[in-house]
Amino acid sequence: MKISIITVCYNSEATIERTIKSVLAQKNVELEYLIIDGNSTDNTVLIAESFKSQFAEKNISYQIKSEPDNGIYDAMNKGIQLATGDIIGILNSDDWYADDTVLACVADGFWKNQTETLYGNLLYVKNGKPYRYWRSGKFHTFRHGWMPPHPSFFVTNEAYKKYGAYRLDCGVNADYEFLLRILEKEKATTCWIDRVFVNMSAGGTSDNGIKSRVQGVIDNKIAWKVNGMTPPFYTVYWKKIRKIPQFILAKFVKMETNKYE
Repeated sequence: MKISIITVCYNSEATIERTIKSVLAQKNVELEYLIIDGNSTDNTVLIAESFKSQFAEKNISYQIKSEPDNGIYDAMNKGIQLATGDIIGILNSDDWYADDTVLACVADGFWKNQTETLYGNLLYVKNGKPYRYWRSGKFHTFRHGWMPPHPSFFVTNEAYKKYGAYRLDCGVNADYEFLLRILEKEKATTCWIDRVFVNMSAGGTSDNGIKSRVQGVIDNKIAWKVNGMTPPFYTVYWKKIRKIPQFILAKFVKMETNKYE
């Protein structure tokens, strides 16, 4: 069972090396790694290219595609079209896998559960310390504000072909629309693995500033509308409330020393 990992990046020279190293370190799993760059003007591509020989030594297919795109989700779609693995995961260019057995665990989870999707937990990291621990638990309706963390969400190649990829008309929350569509509307099969898959740098594209948060609420409503569904009025509030315990839980998480610096 081969896993394709897609990293979308643009001017990510400060963080891309850590991301790449965390993929290179994965053990006991058949891998393909695709870096989809948006025509960076810094050293992002040069840094990515410097790892070619190391991936070749481990017999891992490693592709770097650099060209202008129409945003992060357009780039993700390009990666999905290129992916040849049975399973596809997306690792952002400022995130990294929690340890070197994550992808082996993912492959094992798909093998044992025979589902179309699978997800784990997500740890936000700020100043090198746990900041927010997203442990979403087993599948629960999106109407109650539930959703799994997108960075730790894996999908079979066949499911992408069946349900479609990311819409470009849903703004910064196109990932929310995708998860809503595939799990809530289409009822794709899924399972939860209770362990941290990904460490995420706090302050991503969809998590910056009041203006971005307001736009996120608007994009969430669009996500429901394009799928022909209407959420209860309280959905948007529950979605926010569900985040509160995550900041408290983070205080009790023991994080491995970052070996990818």
